[in-house]
Amino acid sequence: MFKKYYKLTNILIPIETASGEKRVSATPGAVKKLKGLGCEVFVESSAGELSGFNDTSYQESGGEIVSKSNEGIWKKADVVFCVQTPSEKNLEKLQKGAILLGLLDPHGNEKLRDTIISKKISALSMELLPRISRAQSSDVLSSQANIAGYKAVLLAASELDRYFPMLMTAAGTVQPAKVVVLGGGVAGLQAVATAKRLGAIVFVSDIRPAVKEQVESLGARFIELPEIDEKPGELGGYAKAVTPEFLSKQKATLTKYLSEADVAICTAQVLGKKAPVLIDSPMLEKMRSGSVVIDLAVSQGGNCEGTKSNETIIKDGIKLIGAGELPSSVPYDASSLYAKNLTSLITPFIKDGVIKLDKEDELISGCLLSDEGVVLQNKVFEN
Repeated sequence: MFKKYYKLTNILIPIETASGEKRVSATPGAVKKLKGLGCEVFVESSAGELSGFNDTSYQESGGEIVSKSNEGIWKKADVVFCVQTPSEKNLEKLQKGAILLGLLDPHGNEKLRDTIISKKISALSMELLPRISRAQSSDVLSSQANIAGYKAVLLAASELDRYFPMLMTAAGTVQPAKVVVLGGGVAGLQAVATAKRLGAIVFVSDIRPAVKEQVESLGARFIELPEIDEKPGELGGYAKAVTPEFLSKQKATLTKYLSEADVAICTAQVLGKKAPVLIDSPMLEKMRSGSVVIDLAVSQGGNCEGTKSNETIIKDGIKLIGAGELPSSVPYDASSLYAKNLTSLITPFIKDGVIKLDKEDELISGCLLSDEGVVLQNKVFEN
């Protein structure tokens, strides 16, 4: 009887090349799990250093450390885990049919489309994972948004010119800060919970009436929606785009709350679309000097007029902070959660060290951009 030999899947964990990125796509724990399933795992030297994971910890988990100058490893890789899309130079080295898995930022990304076509790459974009119960353990956007919401409040507290909690002192009573959170999704709700723990009074605005119960369960106050004929809701777990009429009325309502606020935290995003501008210049003029705006939607254009990615701009005494990369500022936990999300998605398709994606599976089909260079979701690239 002849024994059948299979080529084990080679998985590469590279150093992230995006500016300011401190996360890594797999932790030593994730590497150990992948090795336990029979895969060969290669980790570029120092890939996890900024996240708190040294090369030794990867080696102890069964990973093989390779030099980042070793270009051959990219040609050898069957699967590449990444946080953000690798550089075009690295993608050019991949073998035909290699699987790329990570946050690929595909919407309107013609450059990515051209590369995956020319290199015949199978690309899985975690942004497109269906928002269904079965996908929760792989939901990268939620795990990273949780961190962003938490860190946004800490950033606001450090930049604000006053306390968050009420303080009663011999010199008098300090009133608690007022925080307005725009968007009641994962990031928004985590911001609410964190701000409440710090003692602030919190108000939340969201276009989905169903969010009200969640907001109030955390002790915050829900800003009632404008009265119009048809109220917006959600589609596939994401807020739907709204009409100009609704936005106009919503801004009028928000102006009153913002005029009394010390902090505004912007988290409202629509998947694949430009973020709605919820705070414009006239609204900013009503805010007090010394207040702080944290815009988590800045990478999609921003909820607040005038914010710029990774910059702090002072306008009439108000600090406008474009904070689109906050998960990367908590790299240890962000990487740990991210790695669990990726392995949760991919490990059911590993058998005896070989990865074979089931393209009929709704999780895979939902986020599979291309199959060996054949684009499956052209509309995503056209957005």
